[in-house]
Amino acid sequence: MHQAFKNFPELLDPLSDVAKHLQLQNILRRFVDQHASAGAAIPSERVLAEHFGVARMTVRQAIDALVADEVLERVVGLGTFVARPKLDLQVKLTSYSEEMHRRGMVPDARVLSFEQIGASRLVARELQIDPGQPVIRFRRQLLADGEPMSVDENFIPASHVPGMLDEEPPTSLYRVLSERYGMVMEWGEDTIEATAASASIARLLNVELGAPLLKIQRHAYVARSMVDYSVSYYRADRYKLWVPLQRPGMRTPRSYHPGRHQGS
Repeated sequence: MHQAFKNFPELLDPLSDVAKHLQLQNILRRFVDQHASAGAAIPSERVLAEHFGVARMTVRQAIDALVADEVLERVVGLGTFVARPKLDLQVKLTSYSEEMHRRGMVPDARVLSFEQIGASRLVARELQIDPGQPVIRFRRQLLADGEPMSVDENFIPASHVPGMLDEEPPTSLYRVLSERYGMVMEWGEDTIEATAASASIARLLNVELGAPLLKIQRHAYVARSMVDYSVSYYRADRYKLWVPLQRPGMRTPRSYHPGRHQGS
């Protein structure tokens, strides 16, 4: 018996009416739930086929289903591993620390820059101000339970936040803007796209160069005044985007949240 299954001797039932790939899928799912931790390697298709006495195609069918269910993940050139749970990235105007506390995780941040600079043409265009106008640049590496999750860069017109640099960098930017400057973010616009990790971002997020990321550009407003433009890079292996949809004029029939429905 393969070392990985020494404490889990369950085998296929040749008399069962359930197809072999479905039996194997369920066995592997139970093995992951009971004995394997996130990131643990799963034996190769060849080893699994020999151990369970089935064709490699049967093993591949079972693994494909578990990959689709995000129980397992394939890494090209390395093998198959127990998937790390992905956080549902809910697009809403809350701070990162508030969101991580809601999930029961410990948020942390490493400040990369907290300074006043002249707005570049790109930043000026996004903030709808003149190039060179003073802005506060606040760039951070955000972590959850000690693991890098995203890199965020915020730009705020300096005229909106006088004296901000006289204090320590905020642990919760939106809370400081609300409590100290009376600016409660009322609405915003996000642009979300896929991108590949540059060398500097890959190093900060502890991923490979070119790894897939979610890039989110946000414009946040108080009334009709834009007060924050930000660019965030999220690890695609740790986040999935959840966007609730509702037909205009229709009431939501029930409360729903990813991961809370049956069969998840």
